[in-house]
Amino acid sequence: MAIVARLPYQGHLTMAHDNVGENVERHEARVVANGLEHRVLEWTSGGGAGRAALLLHGYMDAAATWQQVATRLARAGYRVIAPDLRGYGDSARAPRGSYYHFPDYVADVADLADQLAGPEALLLAGHSMGGTIAALYTGAFPERVSRLALLEGLGPPDNAFDSMPDRMKTWIEQTRALQRHGERARPVGTPEDALRRLAANHPGVPLDVLREQLPELVTDAGEGQVAWKGDARHKPVSPMPFFAGGYTAFARRIACPVLYVSGGSSGFHAADEEARLAAFSTLERFEIEGAGHMMHWTRPDEVADRLARFWGSASPA
Repeated sequence: MAIVARLPYQGHLTMAHDNVGENVERHEARVVANGLEHRVLEWTSGGGAGRAALLLHGYMDAAATWQQVATRLARAGYRVIAPDLRGYGDSARAPRGSYYHFPDYVADVADLADQLAGPEALLLAGHSMGGTIAALYTGAFPERVSRLALLEGLGPPDNAFDSMPDRMKTWIEQTRALQRHGERARPVGTPEDALRRLAANHPGVPLDVLREQLPELVTDAGEGQVAWKGDARHKPVSPMPFFAGGYTAFARRIACPVLYVSGGSSGFHAADEEARLAAFSTLERFEIEGAGHMMHWTRPDEVADRLARFWGSASPA
C-alpha cells in the first residue's frame, strides 16, 4: 500500500463544530494513487472499522465538505473514506503539460479503492462530477462496487461530434492564456470576497452554509488574501466533449443496485436525464425538494439518512 502518512486530521473543521455527537474519529492520510499523492480523509466511530464507503466530491469541491454527511454515516457504522481528487483540495496537481480528464480520475479511484477498501466490494457515492467518475468506475469494474449512489451525478450536458474541433481550439487558446499569466493560484481577494464569489456560484445555498464550507475551498495567499485551492487548469473548457452515449454504455455495464438522489427542482437536470437513468438495470430514485445541487451541504441529514438506508444500515443516529 502506497500510504505515505496517516495522522489525526488537522483541518479547519473540528468534531465539536459538527454538533452531531461524540465518538467519531477523523484521520488524514497521504496516499499515492496512479502516480499522484492524494489527501484522503477517513471517519470511523467507536474505534471500529465498519464497511468501507467511498465518497467522491464534485467540481471545485473537496473531501472535507462531506464532513456533515460523513460524520453521520460513521455514526451509523460505516468506515467513510473521501479523497481530494487530483487537482483539488490538498491533493497533488497533474504535471505541467497535462490536463484533467475523466479517465485520469477513474484510474486514481481504482488505485484508491484497491488500497483503502481492499478486495471487498465497496459502497460508493459521488456528487456531480464525482458521481460521473463513480459511474464510469463502476461500469469499468462492476465487481468492485456493491451499491452505487449518484447525487445528481449523471454527467454534464450532451455534445455533438461537430463540437470537437472548436472545443480543442478553445482549450488550447485558454490554456496558453493561463500559462502566460502563470498557472499558480491567483488571489481572489479577502475571505469575504471569496465568500461573495461562492455565493454567486451557489445562489440557492444559505450564506451560513457557504461560510462553513469556505475554509476547505481556499488557501492563504498572504497579506489577508486567499486563493481557490482547485488547480486553475480546471477552468479552461475540456478539450474532449462529454458524450451521453458513452456514459450510458458504462451505466448499462453496472450490475449493482443504483440510487439516484435529486436536489429537486432547483438541482441540476440534464435535458436527457430520463434516458440516462433508464440505462441502469436496477434503479431507486429519491428526491430532496429544495435541497438544490449542493444537497450534501444544504441537507446533510437527509442525504446521510438515505445513503445509510440504501446501503443497508439503520438511519444515522
